[in-house]
Amino acid sequence: MLRRSLENRDAQTRQLQNAVTNVEKHFGELCQIFAAYVRKTARLRDKADLLVNEINVYASTETPNLKQGLKNFADEFAKLQDYRQAQVERLEAKVVEPLKAYGTIVKMKRAETELQRATMDATRTTRHLEETIDNFEKQKIKDIKTIFSEFITIEMLFHGKALEVYTAAYQNIQKIDEEEDLEVFRNSLYPPDYSSRLDIVRANSKSPLQRSLSAKCVSGTGQVSTCRLRKDQQTEDDDEEDEDLDVTEEEN
Repeated sequence: MLRRSLENRDAQTRQLQNAVTNVEKHFGELCQIFAAYVRKTARLRDKADLLVNEINVYASTETPNLKQGLKNFADEFAKLQDYRQAQVERLEAKVVEPLKAYGTIVKMKRAETELQRATMDATRTTRHLEETIDNFEKQKIKDIKTIFSEFITIEMLFHGKALEVYTAAYQNIQKIDEEEDLEVFRNSLYPPDYSSRLDIVRANSKSPLQRSLSAKCVSGTGQVSTCRLRKDQQTEDDDEEDEDLDVTEEEN
């Protein structure tokens, strides 16, 4: 009877040890990978901050609409990094730390198992081991549900906010007036008095022959007008002579 009780106790002890070792192995791996995930998320936040700074620097050199659009985009993107920072802190507290805590739990369970094996009362030890195994499994399942639920909730919160921010950022970029900025750019290529100076340059760039022709055209116009005036006066004189002849004929 005692031998059987000892065999049951040893079997349960091995079962508990195997369960503890399995949790120690896989929870340790999960903890390391989740911690690396959080670190990479934090590095992504840092790179995004650098991107925001560079966008603002570049925007200050651009035309008004493009400048405003880029600055609005940078503001939205900076806001997203605040949400990412909150994501990092929550993941650290709600996922990584609870997994780390299992290192301590595993050590305590292993010590508890060794202590129970040393107990002389095999029957009592067997019952206690049954309770220990049951409680350990129950707590493990509960903790896994909690940890993974927290992870999913944190990610959903971040990506929900990210969708809102990216939508606003997209709209800010689409509002940039290309034609207006292009007109501003074109105007910036020439000084305000460019047109008047261009006319002067064009006038001075005429060849002597072109200037001579222009002068003749003006002179010719005056001559034509003078000829027409003289012709009109001659016509009036002829008409007067005709009238005098008619009067003379009638008197005769």
